[in-house]
Amino acid sequence: MLILIVVVCALAGYLVGSIPFGYLIVRAVKGVDLRSVGSGRTGGTNAYRAAGLPAGIATAILDTIKGVVCVLIIRALGLGDATQGWAEAMAGIGVVLGHNASIFLNFAGGAGGATAVGTSLVYLPAAGLAALVVGVFFLVIVGYPFMASILAALTAAIGLTLAAVAGAVPASYAAFGWGIVAIICYALRPNIVRFAKGQEKRVGLFAGKGVVDKV
Repeated sequence: MLILIVVVCALAGYLVGSIPFGYLIVRAVKGVDLRSVGSGRTGGTNAYRAAGLPAGIATAILDTIKGVVCVLIIRALGLGDATQGWAEAMAGIGVVLGHNASIFLNFAGGAGGATAVGTSLVYLPAAGLAALVVGVFFLVIVGYPFMASILAALTAAIGLTLAAVAGAVPASYAAFGWGIVAIICYALRPNIVRFAKGQEKRVGLFAGKGVVDKV
């Protein structure tokens, strides 16, 4: 029964995560398919590239919110101590996977950074806020969206792991943290390769310095 509940929660998370806010916003604002613009991803960076800053910010916020809402819904079910932690953790992994490979867009999507931050904010607000600060810093100041996503996820994973070791949160939350690090790194492997070659394009304050990123 535990396995069945956890699987259902993961699938529910996947469906929530699959809602392609960036795609919908850019389609409404510009009438174009976001997958045909820039990197082809549906996250905030590409929405910004395709339809401007308001579209990019709205996409990032909504992608974060769907991570929050997904976990809160599972939490509200009150599944009991033996099940709740893993149900929430797998729903969180599901929502990030859904964002990255949306069933509504033939499995296209983003990289999962904002959605991962949203889930982390529910699991452990301190870890989620730290991840948000790190992500914003590397996006706006350093100028590398792929780095912002990876380091935000890594910050959340470390925070959740330390909290789990201290007994403040279930160990399943730490498993979620490292799971999303792996998922996001896998999604961004082309960016990592380009960065190693000195070919990754910056955005924000550094736009125009440095090939199109894929966040």
